[in-house]
Amino acid sequence: MQDRPKLTARQQQIFDLVRNAIESTGAPPTRAEIAAELGFKSANAAEEHLQALARKGMLELVGGTSRGIRLKSDALSAVNRARQFSLPIPSLAQLTLPLIGRVAAGAPILAQEHVEQTYTVEPSLFSKKPDYLLKVKGMSMKDIGILDGDLLAVQTAREARSGQIVVARVGEEVTVKRFQRGRDGIQLLPENAEFEPIAVTEHGGEFSIEGLAVGLIRGQGFN
Repeated sequence: MQDRPKLTARQQQIFDLVRNAIESTGAPPTRAEIAAELGFKSANAAEEHLQALARKGMLELVGGTSRGIRLKSDALSAVNRARQFSLPIPSLAQLTLPLIGRVAAGAPILAQEHVEQTYTVEPSLFSKKPDYLLKVKGMSMKDIGILDGDLLAVQTAREARSGQIVVARVGEEVTVKRFQRGRDGIQLLPENAEFEPIAVTEHGGEFSIEGLAVGLIRGQGFN
């Protein structure tokens, strides 16, 4: 693996901001949010720094989306390399994760019949330790760079905070959406204007949270 590219202080600040946003919410910030956080006069200034980081191989920009910022796996590995070597030996072990394809209605996500294959990946790729990879179906989350065929790293959970990206079961379907709890109840929000929010109820077993998004791998990289 190549050495990590040298970043300016401002580029490092923006890279850390993007990484921290993904770790805390499961999604990258918008250009406007970066500009507001760092005191830029316009989102264009944030865009210039993001373009520079993309040229240095630290991230990938997905065109046409407000949150289309993807951290590159090799960049994350370089950032975490020194930290990895300082950890106890068990922490250096790679993760073996099942890849979950289409989920049958009513069946547990991790049921053996849903496992298409397993992948061995570096723990440093993820903000928190995932329990499985879920193959994304459809384009309802494309505006934050979650695309059809991508592999979403998921940590099993039964609760979520507003704003987090979740894997949820609604009726007979399993879906990836942004979780939002308000006075009118729970909504699962898409990140694509062509899709409508899903209003859900926690009664009668019709809705449950299955997990939280803790990372993303571009699925084509495993083909």
